[in-house]
Amino acid sequence: MVDERAEFDQALRQARESAYAPGEFAGQESFMRASEILALARRAGIAPGVSVLDLCCGVAGPGRLIARELGCDYLGVDASPGAIAIARERAAGLPCRFEVQRIPPVPSGTFDVVLLLETMLAFRDKATLLGGVADALAAGGRFAFTLEEGRPLDASERAAMPDSDTVWLTPLDELLGHLDDAGLTVRWQEDLSAAHRAVADALIEAFTAHAPEAAARLITGHRLWSEWLHAGRARKFAFVAEKR
Repeated sequence: MVDERAEFDQALRQARESAYAPGEFAGQESFMRASEILALARRAGIAPGVSVLDLCCGVAGPGRLIARELGCDYLGVDASPGAIAIARERAAGLPCRFEVQRIPPVPSGTFDVVLLLETMLAFRDKATLLGGVADALAAGGRFAFTLEEGRPLDASERAAMPDSDTVWLTPLDELLGHLDDAGLTVRWQEDLSAAHRAVADALIEAFTAHAPEAAARLITGHRLWSEWLHAGRARKFAFVAEKR
């Protein structure tokens, strides 16, 4: 499993690097640019001495960027042993720890900041997830995350989207209600729809040029996201919410 994840990551790395503007690729596997990752982390108050829990961190490109640029006590968790092995190797010399764990449940402990970048979409039961996030936060702690917002997919959209069992769009008012129920108050939000559509288009072009076979499912999915973001079928937001 480790070798398969490493091979896939290597096959797509050159394409990903070519899709981002200079300085904007940090090993991420998403539409977020490095500048957006750091801006969100700063909004959440990440700094030296701040404890950070990064849920579904993958190979932890954003986590490593945050630990290197801002300093913090960082713990990344992901269900993939292969992704965690890559993250540990690439984080040598950084103040980072990693654990293999499926989410939910959210790891026990008390953290100043919980991150969930580009993976809220994969959770069908967002209320339970947000309750676990709130439990893991200290009073006044911050939850920094991104959200793919929109009405749930219909049958035809689900049939067209690869890995549709991980695609659970949520209307904004519903997500805000779940946050409030969990004791989390939104302090900041930003619409990233246009910027992330541009990244999706750049990744489609790069994957098609550099790794069309390895990235076939990603290309199909990214095309749908580009169309939905352009048409307003889906929107992309970044948030910081504070535990009351």
